[in-house]
Amino acid sequence: MTPVTTPLIHLTDISKVFYTDEVETHALANVHFDIAKGEYVSISGPSGCGKSTLLAILGLLDSASAGAYSLNGKPVQAIGASERARIRNREIGFIFQAFNLIGDLNVFENVELPLTYRDGIGKAERRARVHDALQRVGMAHRLKHYPAQ
Repeated sequence: MTPVTTPLIHLTDISKVFYTDEVETHALANVHFDIAKGEYVSISGPSGCGKSTLLAILGLLDSASAGAYSLNGKPVQAIGASERARIRNREIGFIFQAFNLIGDLNVFENVELPLTYRDGIGKAERRARVHDALQRVGMAHRLKHYPAQ
């Protein structure tokens, strides 16, 4: 018999509605799925179909209008802003669609910045992690360049 495991991400009936004075926009309607730990998932679709909205909800940057979202078996609806920030810092990797580098920091400093907010990671370990990450994506030769270069 195969053991039952709790999915890393569990969505049930997730919906998101954006309101303006004149318009009600239904960005997501009744989304259901599970993602297991270690599973790779691709989300694709035409512009405006709700991909970014879904990822903002999964990344705890926004909340669903309706439905249930559990992360590691815990419902996220009641999680406060500071705990959401902690989870994003420690448990969620997020690459934004928009260009979100800080222009006054070089590549190395931009990659290092999130690690400065992590408890227990000293300067030497941060530097090693940044060098390793830049090496893995073929950007180590640009570590002293600025975003505009």
